[in-house]
Amino acid sequence: MKVTFQPQNRTVEFDPATLPYSEHGKPLSILDIALHFGIHLEHACGGNCACTTCHVIVRDGEKNLSEMEDDEADKLDLAPGLTLHSRLGCQCVATGDVVVEIPGWNRNYVSEGGGSMNLGDAIPAARIGTVLE
Repeated sequence: MKVTFQPQNRTVEFDPATLPYSEHGKPLSILDIALHFGIHLEHACGGNCACTTCHVIVRDGEKNLSEMEDDEADKLDLAPGLTLHSRLGCQCVATGDVVVEIPGWNRNYVSEGGGSMNLGDAIPAARIGTVLE
């Protein structure tokens, strides 16, 4: 399976059966995958569908994500920059190849010294799989 994160243009390729769950969001969620491969996706609530900081925009492969549940839809209504292709990274589980965009406000927060409440300033290094850059 491949997940591409834009605008960083970082693609990670991995076997979903061997990706260990990092306990951030649902197993194999976009947030879980991003953190596993050292790609920063803010998640102030720890991936519990209690905020909108892990908001992503699905650019390709929407059919390869789990269906949106009511809790996610209700929370997304509060997300800045909401689009018809918005999802919460902690809730959308990848089942195939996907391309997602991390919105500019999230990237700007990180570049201006913000860090996740759960990770501090540390972004984990990639562990299993391949990062294709």
